[in-house]
Amino acid sequence: MKKVLVVLSFILLCVACNTSTKKENKYEEDIEVRDPKPVVDNNQKKIPTTAEAIANANGLQHWDKVKEIKFTFNVDRDSTHYDRSWSWKPKNDMVTLTSEQDTITYNRTQLDSISIKADQRFINDKYWLLAPFNLVWDTASFTSKHEVKAIAPISNIEMQKLTIVYKNNGGYTPGDAYDFYFEGDFSIKEWVFRKSNQSEPSMITSWEDYQNFNGIKIAKTHKLREGNRKLYFTGIEVITE
Repeated sequence: MKKVLVVLSFILLCVACNTSTKKENKYEEDIEVRDPKPVVDNNQKKIPTTAEAIANANGLQHWDKVKEIKFTFNVDRDSTHYDRSWSWKPKNDMVTLTSEQDTITYNRTQLDSISIKADQRFINDKYWLLAPFNLVWDTASFTSKHEVKAIAPISNIEMQKLTIVYKNNGGYTPGDAYDFYFEGDFSIKEWVFRKSNQSEPSMITSWEDYQNFNGIKIAKTHKLREGNRKLYFTGIEVITE
């Protein structure tokens, strides 16, 4: 009888251990929130943030070699087409806009009433092109939350999710929020834009048709979840040193 009690006690202990382990790995606890602040391990080495991992997966380590990047931003909505072309030299922040209306060249450090309107469009188009890099370039301007398990809105596939919310100061659209959906390769597959951090999506699109340009990985096509509309890039050139 004593042996039976010992065996039963052991079984109950194992069940209790297993229950405890499952509790420690609950979904709600698989969340990382950043303000953002650097994390250091016991060996005093900086641990990459989720944002940095996404940027690195898209070739951020090659950005220092980029002298100029050219691209045309296209929008197709039903039977309507619109496009504008850009040349950006990031080392001195010189930008040239070419559209049907005119051609404007300006320096982003010296904006006036004319160039600031062009720059607002440039920031929008560049963000679509290089959003993974802005996760590092804008890191002081937003807070973020990383969820290990979330359902992507277009594919309905379980992915990881990084949400960033821009602070209410600076920039052309303060307070906006973005939800990035990605898998283990840290390559963005879908995203949600939420104007002014509202709960309902303002726009949901895919991230697809990736291509490597001298080490810089770019998604060339973004299809809206609803409606016959897509945004895409043509004429992409990444000129390096």
